[in-house]
Amino acid sequence: MLDTLLFAVFPYVAVALAVVVGFYRYFSDRFSYSSLSSQFLENRGLFWGSVSWHYGILAILLGHLIGFLIPRSVLAWNGVPWRLYVLEASALMFGILTLWGLVVLIIRRFSSARIRVVTSLMDIVLLVVLLVQVVAGVWTAIFYRWGSSWYAGFAVPYLWSIIKFSPDISLVNNLPFMVKLHIIGAYVIVGLIPFTRLVHLLSFPFTYFWRPYQVVIWNRRKETRG
Repeated sequence: MLDTLLFAVFPYVAVALAVVVGFYRYFSDRFSYSSLSSQFLENRGLFWGSVSWHYGILAILLGHLIGFLIPRSVLAWNGVPWRLYVLEASALMFGILTLWGLVVLIIRRFSSARIRVVTSLMDIVLLVVLLVQVVAGVWTAIFYRWGSSWYAGFAVPYLWSIIKFSPDISLVNNLPFMVKLHIIGAYVIVGLIPFTRLVHLLSFPFTYFWRPYQVVIWNRRKETRG
């Protein structure tokens, strides 16, 4: 019963929240679609944490996306031992990089009095959820070998069953606890998007990729010599 609620019902609840509340927030308070940068309050810690976090999480998400779209190719790649080792080591490396960046950002946010003042309850909730999610992912990479293979063989078919509105929770029933926590954490993050600073993901300026180049010209006033 609990697995049914968590893996067959909750995914749709999370997506519905993200869509409905996301649209509501966009049309009712469009200017809140941002991450509310605190760079002007403190920059050094933000740089080291943000760079590590973004490079790490983008690589991890790209790996998950590739496995989701072409699982058979991933399994074929893993059929050669050295390629499997390279993939697993790379995933662990980027996972640790992501965790390091997140920890730096958390320490920065709570060690600076100026930043604590602008930290909301939802900021704290989001950081806790992200920390649990990343720790679960790194834990899985360390203690459960060949995660890329069983991700492609079990988690991906389960996710496709969700998309097809025919959830097959038998594919995840027997997975380890930390793996289940990692899957549920992903749904929680999706549901939190419209309530937190993650909403800025929906306002990414994709048009920048195809807009014409802009020429910036500096106009400096000439010094007058007496």
